[in-house]
Amino acid sequence: MKLWAHVSLVASPGNLTPMASRPSAAKKQPAKKAAPSKAPAKKAAAKNAPAKKAAVKRTAAKKSAPAPKPAPSPTGGVYRLVRALWLGVAHAVGAVFRGIGQGARNLDPAHRKDGVALLLLAAALIVAAGTWADLRGPVGDLVEILVTGAFGRLDLLVPILLAMIAVRFMRHPEQQDANGRIVIGLSALVIGVLGQVHIACGSPARSDGMQGIRDAGGLIGWAAATPLTYTMTEVLAVPLLVLLTVFGLLVVTATPVNAVPQRLRSLGVRLGLLHDPEPDEYQEYGEDDERYDEQWRQALPARSRRRPGAPQDYDPDGAEQEALAKRRGRPRRSAVPQPELGRRLDAVDVAAAAAAALDGAVLHGMPPSPLVADLTQGVSVGDREDTMPTPVPAPSPGPSPVPAARPKQERLKVEPVVADLTKPAPEEPRDLPPRAEQLQLSGDITYSLPSLDLLTRGGPGKARSEANDRVVASLTNVFSEFKVDAAVTGFTRGPTVTRYEVELGPAVKVERITALTKNIAYAVASPDVRIISPIPGKSAVGIEIPNTDREMVNLGDVLRLAESAEDDDPMLVAFGKDVEGGYVMHSLAKMPHMLVAGATGSGKSSCINCLITSVMMRATPEDVRMVLVDPKRVELTAYEGIPHLITPIITNPKRAAEALQWVVREMDLRYDDLAAFGYRHIDDFNKAVRDGKLKTPEGSERELHAYPYLLVIVDELADLMMVAPRDVEDSIVRITQLARAAGIHLVLATQRPSVDVVTGLIKANVPSRLAFATSSLADSRVILDQPGAEKLIGKGDGLFLPMGANKPTRMQGAFVTEEEVAAIVQHCKDQMTPVFRDDVVVGSKQKKEIDEDIGDDLDLLCQAAELVVSTQFGSTSMLQRKLRVGFAKAGRLMDLMESRGVVGPSEGSKARDVLVKPDELDGVLAVIRGESAG
Repeated sequence: MKLWAHVSLVASPGNLTPMASRPSAAKKQPAKKAAPSKAPAKKAAAKNAPAKKAAVKRTAAKKSAPAPKPAPSPTGGVYRLVRALWLGVAHAVGAVFRGIGQGARNLDPAHRKDGVALLLLAAALIVAAGTWADLRGPVGDLVEILVTGAFGRLDLLVPILLAMIAVRFMRHPEQQDANGRIVIGLSALVIGVLGQVHIACGSPARSDGMQGIRDAGGLIGWAAATPLTYTMTEVLAVPLLVLLTVFGLLVVTATPVNAVPQRLRSLGVRLGLLHDPEPDEYQEYGEDDERYDEQWRQALPARSRRRPGAPQDYDPDGAEQEALAKRRGRPRRSAVPQPELGRRLDAVDVAAAAAAALDGAVLHGMPPSPLVADLTQGVSVGDREDTMPTPVPAPSPGPSPVPAARPKQERLKVEPVVADLTKPAPEEPRDLPPRAEQLQLSGDITYSLPSLDLLTRGGPGKARSEANDRVVASLTNVFSEFKVDAAVTGFTRGPTVTRYEVELGPAVKVERITALTKNIAYAVASPDVRIISPIPGKSAVGIEIPNTDREMVNLGDVLRLAESAEDDDPMLVAFGKDVEGGYVMHSLAKMPHMLVAGATGSGKSSCINCLITSVMMRATPEDVRMVLVDPKRVELTAYEGIPHLITPIITNPKRAAEALQWVVREMDLRYDDLAAFGYRHIDDFNKAVRDGKLKTPEGSERELHAYPYLLVIVDELADLMMVAPRDVEDSIVRITQLARAAGIHLVLATQRPSVDVVTGLIKANVPSRLAFATSSLADSRVILDQPGAEKLIGKGDGLFLPMGANKPTRMQGAFVTEEEVAAIVQHCKDQMTPVFRDDVVVGSKQKKEIDEDIGDDLDLLCQAAELVVSTQFGSTSMLQRKLRVGFAKAGRLMDLMESRGVVGPSEGSKARDVLVKPDELDGVLAVIRGESAG
């Protein structure tokens, strides 16, 4: 019996506990006879025993032996091999088709559909063999049954359609909307045509046999035409099928109904059926009016100029028109040099020069000169002969048929120097001194912006991945474990982080979610979890969790969006992509100043590169001039020599302080002009100047010009604040307080966002902030006045808080490679050479000679004199404390002030008498600097 009990106990499937651990009957008997005081303890032990058994059972159930993995099937390996070979051939064929031209070379691999395209191409070849070459055999019979039976007499066109669709899938698979539109249009076009063919062939019915239907429009034509002819006869069926055919043709070509006449006219011009009068007018004018041949020659671009007698090889339909088709930017302004009468060109040269001038105007969006403008407005040669001998004022640019013209054309005005072209010979050339702050073009009459093709295209952003599904499951599990009535209702995936939207049940506090921050971070295995409560504009709590598969944001994609939106703001810069997948771009003219801060390696330098590159891509040197300050001497060296610079890149912190003071003086000069002419903003002043509404007082030799925007970028503010904190802070505060209406904007960047670098005055006057990853919560509060930046994950992940926004927007900063920057810089340098201002960094030119006994302590001596005079207390120990210098340096400063009459002689341990009143401080500082002699 004992042996049987032992075997049954061990063999029980529900009992997995070893026998040694089970209580025996002999041990339980004394327990029943124990004292009553120990009964509760035994009852508690008896209650805990089943719980332990259940725990042991659950644990043992989880540790069941894993099922053996099935052996790999040989058919699966063959399938993978065939699939790999097919895709390899498909990618090779697709690369060949994409290599033709420039439109599809930068296709992202994620968009490719080469496998489907190669399948369609193979089907096109088989159908062509069956329909064109009368292929025999089972494949030929199948083609006859399917293709000829469906399309009838038009089965010869089916291979062409399949090949066109295959090539479309190879070259532009990312344009899903356009591909869908083309498929719908082709379907409507085929149905309409086959229906008409079926009716034209006598409308054979099924009783006539399949051969009769094949000799007509096939089954598709029979299915389209038979219901119409049965219900409304052929009189109405044919017009309806014609309308369906026209509809398909319009859908395929993406032609609106109101644009049909224009498309037909352009088609007639290309086919030679219609006459385009413009070239003949240009030629007629060039042959008749030889008086202005030298002016036309001067109007040619530099690469199209030839020596007298050299052959002209200018092709007006070549590179210029191709560039115009690729990029129709906003109007660009340029200055035309004063012509010099010389050799008389023949009719061919004059016509080529006229075409070149007009093409340059169309390509760069400039208003053409008055002569070309009259050509485009249909002025006859006879009228021109009557009006040319007398000088006429330059007409203001009116509505022009130039396709690249945009509303900004109203800001342009033909310069007076162009009007002087109508004179046979200038008697006395005007020699008006230009304003020093204006740009002088170096020979070239046009400035073409860099093409967006210099910037690479990025791949499409993912909308969902397996990692997102795992995070949603983890969040749902956390809410269920902690018994929180909340559910994940959706998410928006960005390039760096994904924001999950969580909706709460009734009577659930938001604090229940925020209190689970660490538990959520533990569940998703990510320490960088940021909770937004609530999401702006939604009744939901946002949980931002970094993506395990980050995506890169290319600068070219953001700028292409701005170009497609036809935004012609020259100060529009690209920042990156937000959490919701939208591109972030703002105008610096509306910000109007910005602070960029973050720790080392967080993406600050990449942001500055994108900012400068955006300005170079969208603005000419006449629109925007820049002052770049690079104390680190290696960050901005790639931009040395670009025509947008108003001074060479400043690397000396002392010279940077002088440049900021020059910006303050430039701001005062601009405000003087605004006040004198009664304008409140520089844009209104510039528009009035270009429209010719402003005139200088009589006797003044000054010539008014439009002011460009002035962009000042400081790459490392901390270095400047260490060298000359007071001067730098005063200049920055004045610029940020007043310079907005003067068109001067400031961008400050630093990797040490502490209170001694970003002071309270600077923060109060710089409303826009961009914070990258910081090392502490205090740094985040300095930049944004709120926490959040310390939870960023670096490498471009930032919080953008523009002026007027309540909460910062999380975004991934754009990235531009060094090769792209080098290509854009080289393009700009080839267009124009920089013209620097000599008075930006004054150096020793505006300063007098400094006394030898002062040496390098000039700035320190000025601070000591200002401190002593303002406090009226001359103490060496005070100088030690305030200026943080040693006793020897403080004593030397006191001796220098004594020699210049600022303080009296020493009287032992007493403070020295101050001999200068506070209102005389400016004169004393001028004497110390050596400026009293002026």
